[in-house]
Amino acid sequence: MVEQGVGRRSFDESNRLQAALHRMVPGGAHTYARGADQYPDDMAPVLVRGAGARVWDADGNEYVEYGIGLRSVTLGHAYAPVVEAACAAIADGMNFSRPSVLEVAAAEDFLDLVPTADMVKFAKNGSDVTTAAIRLARAVTGRQKIAICNHPFFSVDDWFIGGTDMAGGIPADVADKGIRFSYNDVGSLEAVFAAHPGEICAVILEAATATAEPQPGFLDGVRALCDTHGALLIFDEMITGFRWSEHGAQSLYGVTPDLSCWGKAMGNGFPLSALAGKREFMELGGLNTDRDRVFLLSTTHGPETASLAAFRAVVETYRTSSPVEAMESAGRRLAEGVNRAATGFGLGAYVEVIGRPSCLVFVTRDHAHNPSQAFRTLFLQELLERGVLGQSFVTSAAHTDDDIDATIDAVREALPVYGRAIEAGSVDGVLRGRPVAPAIRRLAEPRRLGL
Repeated sequence: MVEQGVGRRSFDESNRLQAALHRMVPGGAHTYARGADQYPDDMAPVLVRGAGARVWDADGNEYVEYGIGLRSVTLGHAYAPVVEAACAAIADGMNFSRPSVLEVAAAEDFLDLVPTADMVKFAKNGSDVTTAAIRLARAVTGRQKIAICNHPFFSVDDWFIGGTDMAGGIPADVADKGIRFSYNDVGSLEAVFAAHPGEICAVILEAATATAEPQPGFLDGVRALCDTHGALLIFDEMITGFRWSEHGAQSLYGVTPDLSCWGKAMGNGFPLSALAGKREFMELGGLNTDRDRVFLLSTTHGPETASLAAFRAVVETYRTSSPVEAMESAGRRLAEGVNRAATGFGLGAYVEVIGRPSCLVFVTRDHAHNPSQAFRTLFLQELLERGVLGQSFVTSAAHTDDDIDATIDAVREALPVYGRAIEAGSVDGVLRGRPVAPAIRRLAEPRRLGL
């Protein structure tokens, strides 16, 4: 159901393509967060192209996009300087049997940005480098167990996924080596060290998240505990890097990790990640050590030239302009506009935009004020009909005032539908199809195919 004057968009071609994906690709997407089960039934656009903050799907529908490449695009889709740099590199060949000069230049650029690190090694996925960091920490300390902060995601590899609801195929003894602690709770980390004396090789966490800033003394306390107990401190900068600052969250909060892991926005959508850290640890994967060597990272495509050239263009853009400021400005404007609209409809307690301005999320609550997947799906459904695509309200530097205004207008038109569901105490009659489901869950239900 949509408001009068808003016709239903066609998703026929997207649905046909999505069905083909389900036949050929487990889950119908190559990333669980991109799955059709994360969108309303029969309303999962299959995209054709993007420019700036806009994307177009296979049915010709245009959207303002948020989340924008799972937070990997900070400068906007098809950002010309990045595209031009990558194309120029491609024209000279992408992959060789020896390092290219781009590897030297890109490493210099990275270490200039992150002066707390002495060495860097490039790869392709975030999981590549977080797992390399854990392997290195185990080698440095001779220990096996990991203190893992209760953030949603660190890696596709066994050491992390073994502790989630999708632990099928992972030996229990691998999963048991990961011990969880709570963000902003130094006491919970102290308890981990106390329960496993001399066994913790590393502590891994995000310095900050979209909805949680470190409380005074928390990161310093984590650093001190690592030093006291001889564990390495690993910061995951996948999201915070280039979104909080091009120098990473570590630069904002003044706490230096032993190792840090980077990815996502490094290449503005081009596949690139990085492990960075102190020389005394990183060199265990190199040739300047008398210890047993660590198989740190060795990837065929890690140093391909297109992504390294893209990264260098990203660095230059951050050097000569202020993308973080632009993202935060757009985010503040969006949050204020949406929250003002929700309050105006008497729905401020049910629909709310929260988080860091450069990394916003929206909260959707039911009639009892509880977070609700069903009401989230209704909100997504109504935004999709009105040309807004996103599982969040994460902005890029390419989001213009017109994009933000269009989004606020779409929310304003969607709120009466949401309000009727709140009054009724149910999405029945307004939500078409089933609610979305968590991307990481044990069973295909409640979005199993064929139901």
